[in-house]
Amino acid sequence: MSAAPTIPNTPEARRAGAILTIDLDALQSNWRALAAQAPNVETAAVVKAQAYGLAVGKAAPALHAAGCKTFFVASIDEAIELRHILGKGPTIHVFNGFMDGAEREFIEFDLIPVLNSLGDMDAWQAFCAGYGHAVPCDIHVDTGMSRLGLPPYEVQKIADNPDHLMHLKVETVLSHLVAAEEADHPKSPEQLAAFKAAMAHFPGARASLANSSGIFLGADYHFDLTRPGTSLYGVNPTPDQANPMAQVVRLQGKILQVRAIDTPQSVGYGATYTAQGAERIATISVGYADGYLRSLSNAGVAYVGDHPAPVVGRVSMDLIGLDVSAVPEDLCHPGMLVDLIGPHNPVDDVADRAGTIGYEILTSLGARYHRVYVGGEI
Repeated sequence: MSAAPTIPNTPEARRAGAILTIDLDALQSNWRALAAQAPNVETAAVVKAQAYGLAVGKAAPALHAAGCKTFFVASIDEAIELRHILGKGPTIHVFNGFMDGAEREFIEFDLIPVLNSLGDMDAWQAFCAGYGHAVPCDIHVDTGMSRLGLPPYEVQKIADNPDHLMHLKVETVLSHLVAAEEADHPKSPEQLAAFKAAMAHFPGARASLANSSGIFLGADYHFDLTRPGTSLYGVNPTPDQANPMAQVVRLQGKILQVRAIDTPQSVGYGATYTAQGAERIATISVGYADGYLRSLSNAGVAYVGDHPAPVVGRVSMDLIGLDVSAVPEDLCHPGMLVDLIGPHNPVDDVADRAGTIGYEILTSLGARYHRVYVGGEI
């Protein structure tokens, strides 16, 4: 992400406690970079959970403008919202399949359900029979996640009786990698072998296995369609190497107050941190209600310009404290911005300090931030 943005000269920005800048150019660049990693197949985009917290109404059109034609979401409500955003044309797949009674919405909004069991397949066939013709669907084969998808014994039933597929118009067969972010994890080749074996029972369907990290496991994992998600938004898909993705988000909190402490004094709830004297504490207008996780208490690090400022005391609902004793005083005044996620502390670093993953940091980004979207044009 480019140099620090100034506070927009709008009433909303001036009164906001924090500014969340989302770089749509970086988002588009990431999609193109991922497509270049798998040049002979189609690259989709996973935009579930409001495009991992960044707002699907902004992210999906930018991805579509960059060339993405296929999108995946979790639920039918997400899919309907996305259809309204993108209009006709792009293909929209729904990971969680269909809920009972929602079949007609798949027709009305031109959506493709991912069928996750033989029961789903039977129900979809029954619906299509009543509708008068087969309607496209996907099938999810479980190759080791033990979550959604046809388990091996149901795949075997299809192998033993192909009539299970007779009245289905299967577009894509997919599975999901368990540990692709660990390049040498033995589970990935096991899943690859299981997926190849399962695909033999779905003639004519295209295949999709690779998620963000799976793309970097090589061409054997690419098949016909890759499905990057979190890497689009700047999370490192290769955590044992430098991040190949551009950073998409920058979160800057405003300083509300700077307090000089010259005698031992506790900071924040629970007295979990005690300033030992001659410290300056900046209070920032962000807290766990904004998605700045409580686990960052006494663990997070913000940056004031190029200067680190540790989080001290507990993260509270609306506020955090930073030790700015080592930061030049002219950079620490009420109204100034500090980076909570930024060039020196990207989302993966924040996640590590919080004891979580970048997915949770992104999807927790709060509604109280003033959001600024930059770029995204073609």
